[in-house]
Amino acid sequence: MTSFKTRIREASSGKSKIILANDFNNFDAYKLENKTIENIKNLGKYLCAIKLNLHLILPLGLKELTRINHAVHDAGLQSIADIKLNDIGNTNKIVTELLWHTGFDAVIVNPIMGRENLKKIINSAHKENQGVITLVHMSSPESKLAYDVKVKGSNKKNSAKLYELFLNWSTSLFADGIIVGATVPKIIKLCRKKVQGMCDIYSPGIGTQGGSAQKSMTSGADYLIVGRTILKAKDPQEKAKKLQQLSLVY
Repeated sequence: MTSFKTRIREASSGKSKIILANDFNNFDAYKLENKTIENIKNLGKYLCAIKLNLHLILPLGLKELTRINHAVHDAGLQSIADIKLNDIGNTNKIVTELLWHTGFDAVIVNPIMGRENLKKIINSAHKENQGVITLVHMSSPESKLAYDVKVKGSNKKNSAKLYELFLNWSTSLFADGIIVGATVPKIIKLCRKKVQGMCDIYSPGIGTQGGSAQKSMTSGADYLIVGRTILKAKDPQEKAKKLQQLSLVY
């Protein structure tokens, strides 16, 4: 099996750079599974991947998640678990092994776990040809206060903003991708200069949170993560199609 980075690039090449954030507010596992598979069938041709958030994963069991991920792969898509994993090494290992067992291709993690724990989770995932995407800067407005805070660098002399530290860890440890919100296009540009193709940039927050798909792509995002803007549109298929077409321009 090829690496996650290769698989998602193949899934998106000439097709779409849109990842559906399949986030519903429903605790009924049966309805969640059916609605998710329905979205895959109806929207899959406009996507390259689907992302399941923690609040959607929690009500589902291993069997339900496995069936969903089978449907994802049957549609030629990749599956990303957005749980912002942040724990000690052993816990991270067990969690990711369960995710891979159910068919997920990648996991979104929070680098606040520390550089060594991040290194372990990336190395472990890569041994299984699975992916790790790190949270560098969120798209929510209130996140700026946290991600822009100044912290000491690794040499304890130079200071850097928190997102810059996370970016440095992500590139030096060969993460498959980084999350940078569409609401901060200037930071996307900065990250694009830094990563230089070493990892891909995933940008959430399109539309509903105020992020621009066009600005994100022109600033250097490789993939757009879109949820409510598609799911709550009058015509979700038409909205997904328009975003798909826009994503292929850049």
